[in-house]
Amino acid sequence: MLIGIDLGTTNSLAACFRNGNAELIPNRLGKKLTPSVISVDDDGKILVGETAREYGYLHPDRTAKVFKRTMGTDREYDLAGMKFSSEELSGFVLRSLKEDAEVYLGEPVEEAIISVPAYFNDKQRKATKRAGELAGLTVSRIINEPTASAIAYGVGEEGAMERCMVFDLGGGTFDVTILEYFKNIMEVYAIAGDNFLGGEDFTQVLVEMYLGRLLVANINMLDLRTLSNIYKAAEDCKCSFSQGNVSHMGVNIFGQYHEEEFTIEEYAEACEPLLEKLRKPIEKALRDAKVTLDDLDRIILVGGATKLSIVREYVQKVTGIYPEWYVDPDTSVAVGAALQCAMKERDKRIEEVILTDVCPFTLGTEVVRDIGAFEEPGHYLPIIERNTVIPVSRRQTVYTAHDNQKYVTVKVLQGESYMAKNNLLLGELTVEVPVGPKGQEAIEITYTYDVNSLLEVEVKVLSTGLQKKAIIQSEENKMSEEEARQRFERLQYLKQNPRDDEENKLVIYRASRMYEETYGADKTKISDMLAQLDEAMANKSRLEIEIVREKLTDLLDSIEQKDFQGLLS
Repeated sequence: MLIGIDLGTTNSLAACFRNGNAELIPNRLGKKLTPSVISVDDDGKILVGETAREYGYLHPDRTAKVFKRTMGTDREYDLAGMKFSSEELSGFVLRSLKEDAEVYLGEPVEEAIISVPAYFNDKQRKATKRAGELAGLTVSRIINEPTASAIAYGVGEEGAMERCMVFDLGGGTFDVTILEYFKNIMEVYAIAGDNFLGGEDFTQVLVEMYLGRLLVANINMLDLRTLSNIYKAAEDCKCSFSQGNVSHMGVNIFGQYHEEEFTIEEYAEACEPLLEKLRKPIEKALRDAKVTLDDLDRIILVGGATKLSIVREYVQKVTGIYPEWYVDPDTSVAVGAALQCAMKERDKRIEEVILTDVCPFTLGTEVVRDIGAFEEPGHYLPIIERNTVIPVSRRQTVYTAHDNQKYVTVKVLQGESYMAKNNLLLGELTVEVPVGPKGQEAIEITYTYDVNSLLEVEVKVLSTGLQKKAIIQSEENKMSEEEARQRFERLQYLKQNPRDDEENKLVIYRASRMYEETYGADKTKISDMLAQLDEAMANKSRLEIEIVREKLTDLLDSIEQKDFQGLLS
């Protein structure tokens, strides 16, 4: 079975194509969104999703989140003495989604199409593919999130040509994509973005506003537990702006409850620097696509952060176009990925759309440049320009730079800086050349970039016919088959929380958190209900456990609702 997966910074979800429709796959808790959060509990079990998030409020030192932002880097997360890379943590999320899909669909799930931000570079895309493999999935394609969303929105369904801007602001990344649909061909013109801008940054603004009100100048004064509670309160405060123009935020700090009120106007003013950071990628995408705002037929909003009214209003102010968000911005990417699954399997119930995507970054190599009086090394020679339609193959001829040169090393680089050292090194190939005066030997370099963002490089010495060819994979991320097998087995060995225990764990962690946050009678009620749940679990009576768990959940819901109403009054 083939499924589509939106592996997000804040939340992830899976979808499939069945019975002529794209269908969201609920997780083990019956919810469509699985938080991209991983924890290691006291027993060394891996917790994923909402359970991990609740556990993380109590044990932030054993919890990792927002790790999508460090995909493709050497960053490691230390959880209870165990070290994990971002792709390994993402592998746990993907494994959880895979298991949920198998239970829901009633058949094995072995293959997936996984979405990534359009502005992800080569290392980040390869890391995402490896995360899928660590989860036991064959990743048949990596699809750009804005392209998937455009499919979900049905761009071009009326048969007319449409030119759209997809504005994708997720939890941790931001993409702007200009694309056109005409006669079943969806062509991407240009991509721009920021891999370190998203909803998490808008939450951070509220954290800083709150601490500013409390005159807490140094965030390092606060312990991890308190800081975790502040971030949770800030996220809740941000989300509640959707229900009104005034929101409240309250946290226990140093044994005292501090509550603050914020208006949407002051929040918008504090977010102005973030909102302005949205402008540059919009302008860059339009410039690269060689279109103006007047050429656009639609602007489509994607990503959970576009639920913020200040974001929607800013987009309208900057573009002068009323943006669309009638498809749930949290789920449109997964729906589009599921539709892409149907296209891949050539399902007759869906009209095939031919996708033409672009290379998000310039690909080139390092050369020595003759600037007249002397020669200067370290310059960047572009071979495939950014926003070139893929698949693409480009050829460039270079010459030996020194007398009696024996070897030529072609550094494969990705980026936009004119100096080679400022760009991302993806790998290198070295060929032997006949000794002679500089400039005598010609070396032909061919870059071929395919729809799965795989780069093949061929280097050929024209005088001898000697050539080398390789699929580029950066050395620090390169693993032998044995290393890959060991990593896979290690992750499989680490036990994830059993499915049938998930609801119990979640309500226990939630009750433990709320016990710490409440006072008086509510505290006693939570304690009594937790004791009843412990007894029911000791008796191993499934019916009794379900009854007590539902009562405890209702109690927690009523306490939170009462607190929320109190904040609004």
